[in-house]
Amino acid sequence: MHAFFKYHSNLHSFRHFTVEHFLPLGIILVLSALLFIFRNMLKEKSKRRYLSFFLAILLFFSTTLEQTWLLYEHAWSLKRSLPLQLSDLSVILAILMLLIRSNKLFQFMYFAGLGSSIQAILTPDLGRYSFPHFEYFEFFVSHGGVVLACIFMVLVFNYSPTLQGMWVTILIVNIYSGIVFLLNKWLGANYLYIMKKPKSASLLDYLGQWPWYLLSMEMVMMLSFYILYSPFWIKRMKEAGK
Repeated sequence: MHAFFKYHSNLHSFRHFTVEHFLPLGIILVLSALLFIFRNMLKEKSKRRYLSFFLAILLFFSTTLEQTWLLYEHAWSLKRSLPLQLSDLSVILAILMLLIRSNKLFQFMYFAGLGSSIQAILTPDLGRYSFPHFEYFEFFVSHGGVVLACIFMVLVFNYSPTLQGMWVTILIVNIYSGIVFLLNKWLGANYLYIMKKPKSASLLDYLGQWPWYLLSMEMVMMLSFYILYSPFWIKRMKEAGK
């Protein structure tokens, strides 16, 4: 059993778009579909409050267990273990969003949180933490939980992203990236993959070499934000045309 918790895992490397990848993706899609199907029932005040609390607790235990695991394995490091990756930071912000239900926080989370989490689960940087390692489950629970939390806020609380919210999010992400760049220089780290590409296959492999892929990342981020916003833009155009 300890082999499935070892930091230096002896399991095979995680393989993208295989059964071990499609299975959690399928579960996240099914849960998202269930939120859509039962959205009206979940709008009842007590039910949405309980589900908000459940998702927040799930995300809290997920990220807390990961930090505890790293400490237990004597593997916690300032260079690797701080929740500074955008998808990791989004887990913490999703907990706050679910508890305080701030619309401003939702705007950021819908674009940056949902966008980064979708990218993370489509191209996971898991190395040898393949099924059934603890980190494999923690990764998909936490990032999938962020996706569900954002969809939950849209379907059940009727929150909607705005064009202004998108541009404010782009500004915040760029300011945050600048701060993380300075932290990377100080710590000798690679948070946000600003200093170099990850070793495992990812979208960055198709975006050129450093530092040019940083500009490509900016373009991809803006495109992904527009794609996330497009269903709401189309809906508003249809309503305006009535």
